Amino acid sequence: MFGSSEKKKRNKELRKRAGHLSERAACGLHCIKISDISVFAGKTPIIEHVNVHIHCGKLTAVIGRNGAGKSTLIKAILGEVPHEGTIEFRDMKENKVKKLKVGYVPQHLNVKKDAPVSVYDLFASCISNVPVFLYRKKALYDKILSRLALFEAENLIDKRLGDLSGGELQRVLLSIACTPVPNLLLLDEPVSGVDRKGMELFYRTIHSLKEKYDLSVILVSHDLTLVKEYADSVILLDRTVLKEGSPQEVMESEEFHEVFG
Repeated sequence: MFGSSEKKKRNKELRKRAGHLSERAACGLHCIKISDISVFAGKTPIIEHVNVHIHCGKLTAVIGRNGAGKSTLIKAILGEVPHEGTIEFRDMKENKVKKLKVGYVPQHLNVKKDAPVSVYDLFASCISNVPVFLYRKKALYDKILSRLALFEAENLIDKRLGDLSGGELQRVLLSIACTPVPNLLLLDEPVSGVDRKGMELFYRTIHSLKEKYDLSVILVSHDLTLVKEYADSVILLDRTVLKEGSPQEVMESEEFHEVFG
């Protein structure tokens, strides 16, 4: 067992080691091109002709009224709904299209309070083919511990999922979504139901993540105050893209005021 000071020292070392696993400065030379994406329910368009370019190291927030198609866009990028158009990951330096790795943090994860599933169990089931109920491999346990340390969540590894707070669960899900580090991280209302302190911690974590790693972040959010503070660019969506630009440009636009009043 570790004493308090030893545990803090060990956790600090874990975070340091975790940071060296795949950290790299954002190069600005990778672009995700979402070209002419449309999704239909029968003949009725849910979203249509959505065109967006997202560069690495940037947080792009998607905002809009309820029913504007924000979550549908996320599902289209994930390939969960049939869609028209293309999504490609382009290396602008080499002018090559590469395979896009996507990480995803959902709005909700339904967990029974009394379910005998720990953070380790969930994480291991996502990154390993070995049944988690058989035995714990030390190498896998240490790997998960290091990945959780990136998000100051290593102390949660043996906790049951049902005992986590909303903010703790989101940090765990974020750790899983970033193993391995994706090119694109999708966040669909990730702090819904999390208290203000937890929301601010989550956004600070995302801000740090996008600056340390060569990845793009698309965030769906209704919290315009935090979007204004943390987003690099904003997309105002209402079935199609009404306005795109910096938070200030979008939130001062005529289109924004027509949607939100």
